[in-house]
Amino acid sequence: MLTWHRNLVARKWDYSNRRRPGRPPTPAAVKALILRMAAENPRWGHRRSHGELIRLGHKIAASTVWNILNRAGIDPAPRRSGPTWKQFMTAQAEHVVAVDFLHVDTVNLTRLYALVMLEHGSRRAHLLGITANPTGSWIAQAARNLLMNTGTEMTKPKFLIRDRGGQFTDAFDAIFTDAGLRIIKSPPQAPKTNAHCERLIGTLRREFLDGMLIVNEHHLRRTLTRYLEYYNTARPHRGIGQMSPAQAETGPPTPIDLADQRVHRRTILGGLINEYRIAS
Repeated sequence: MLTWHRNLVARKWDYSNRRRPGRPPTPAAVKALILRMAAENPRWGHRRSHGELIRLGHKIAASTVWNILNRAGIDPAPRRSGPTWKQFMTAQAEHVVAVDFLHVDTVNLTRLYALVMLEHGSRRAHLLGITANPTGSWIAQAARNLLMNTGTEMTKPKFLIRDRGGQFTDAFDAIFTDAGLRIIKSPPQAPKTNAHCERLIGTLRREFLDGMLIVNEHHLRRTLTRYLEYYNTARPHRGIGQMSPAQAETGPPTPIDLADQRVHRRTILGGLINEYRIAS
């Protein structure tokens, strides 16, 4: 009887099952925020993330932040891996231009090469030249012509991305290096490193070249120049908020109610492309 009573009293005052040792658990939302800060700020250490949480009004220990990052497999030190290629391109988009070749087969199966350049920040595209024999001397002269035509406009870019094709000689690189640009060569068989220019070439094929037969070099130059004019002034781009490059430079249009407006269609390249404008 006495043993039964002692066990009864012990169970009454036993809080071992209701007591959790250590600090209270960190809410899942706070853990997610710490991991988000680490992903969005690769240069932040656990102390910097801890300070940001304190600034927001959340009381937490720096060691807790360290443990959360460490358990997630993220180095809590401020010097983790460098920026990814995507992060670099996003941060430097305003100062990056890229060049690449677009090949086109004519009606009589002659292959022509068009050298195009894309400004990453504004999404403006430029035609540097068209030839059937893209030699190193030809591409170097195309670079000189571009700098002579643009003048001081080429002082804004800082990086030029190109592939490792044999046409891009040291003379080509030297022309842009003298203009203050740093040449970045994409790795072999890695088109994603020049993804913006590759996407431009894909757009040219889908919207323009796949629906038209090219007769000769003069025909390609005339039609490609006309399409790039539309591309720079009227075609919307997702990368700049569905505005055209010209609108991105001057500002978005004033919001209007299309129900009260008349919209006119204008055909481009013989009806291959339609452009819509508000009737004046």
